[in-house]
Amino acid sequence: MVKVITYGTFDLLHYGHIRLLERAKALGDYLIVGVTADDFDKKRGKVNVQQSLMERMQAIKATGIADEIVVEEYQGQKIDDIRRLQVDVFAIGSDWKGYFDYLNEYCKVVYLDRTNGVSSSEIRSEKREIKFGLVGESNVLNKFANECKYINGVQIASVYSKNDTELDASLKIIEKNSYEELLDSCDAVYLISRPEYHYEQIKNTIAAGKHILCESPMAENAQYVHELFELARQKDVVLVDGIKTAYATAFHRAILMLKGGAIGNIVSVDATCTSIRPVSDENIDLMWTSINKWGPTALLPVFDLLGTNYDYRHIVSHYIDAEKTFDNFTKIDFVYPEAVASIKVANGVKSEGELIISGTKGYLYIPAPWWKTDYFEIRFENPANNKRYFYQLDGEGLRYEVISFMKNIESGTKFSYINEKISEAIVRVIESYNKKEGLTEISFNGSNENNRDITA
Repeated sequence: MVKVITYGTFDLLHYGHIRLLERAKALGDYLIVGVTADDFDKKRGKVNVQQSLMERMQAIKATGIADEIVVEEYQGQKIDDIRRLQVDVFAIGSDWKGYFDYLNEYCKVVYLDRTNGVSSSEIRSEKREIKFGLVGESNVLNKFANECKYINGVQIASVYSKNDTELDASLKIIEKNSYEELLDSCDAVYLISRPEYHYEQIKNTIAAGKHILCESPMAENAQYVHELFELARQKDVVLVDGIKTAYATAFHRAILMLKGGAIGNIVSVDATCTSIRPVSDENIDLMWTSINKWGPTALLPVFDLLGTNYDYRHIVSHYIDAEKTFDNFTKIDFVYPEAVASIKVANGVKSEGELIISGTKGYLYIPAPWWKTDYFEIRFENPANNKRYFYQLDGEGLRYEVISFMKNIESGTKFSYINEKISEAIVRVIESYNKKEGLTEISFNGSNENNRDITA
């Protein structure tokens, strides 16, 4: 019996895929099809895959052409599979011609001509042509536009900014004079304006029937967040709270492992997110406060792992302006019935930006900067049991966030890596900070004499 093996992503299975499988099957008696795993696709730069691994495998099975299906998960697996499965022929599309010649040492390599005029990339591009409007005063708009270049079917149609000095020249060309004008030119909005603008802008966007990906925090009031999600459901539009760390594969896998008991019962979560941004009287109105800029990211693992029903919370902040509206450092402690948590966020103080989650069997450690990590460790009492995990990260997670958002638009599933309760809890903490509830103000002048407790 002659065994043939071929590999592919097989996203949005089409006639070209089926013809390739049929021709591969004709080379022998038994066809093995390797379907690439989601993580492996990301490592190869294929971040725009529309279907899950299970959906793609089921589509291959439904053709009735494959005798066996395997999952490709790591570099070098083709050699392992050829040896393990005793393969005689390796078949692949002719666009890879020459690339897999090294496999001739293990079996016969055949390059098959592809079906002209058909490709998954073209189908994805034709299937969805989503026009984005970008809104905000941050250079993140430039990052967003650059990341969209890697995603099929995305068009940056318009930009609205109250401070366009940060914008690249390519974005200034499509800049609009008003938010209303921007809404008229797009299907979806990426929002990274100042948080105090979010509520009205999101509400107007929903009213216009447009989808919204909003950088967290979504509003200044938790009740507003609840209202916005309800409005989005009524208008059948997608509203997503944007914290790109949630979409980073390493972070997501770490959270899943912890929920599965990898370190036992979780008793402590400590997250630090800091940066130093020059702030002056001239630019302070354009800067995000520490709690707004870093709070949502730091709070994400706390609420995701421990839930949002804590017993006690205390906030300590240091302000740099006379009006005490701009914190350059904030520390928040939480007490739960069976656990504690602490976050430190800063726009004007530097610290080690690590994430440490302690449990009854061990602890998880993500080194700085943990919010865009591709790596984490699970450590135990016996170092011999320690394990390290590595996952590809492209675009700091922003690219994956956009793809997930677009999948929601297409499928209407309204799925998000950040559930609504967490979005509301994040804003509730920021709301308490703004109201000075249970907040202690500290001075960095070398003395504690000016420290005072502010209680609402």
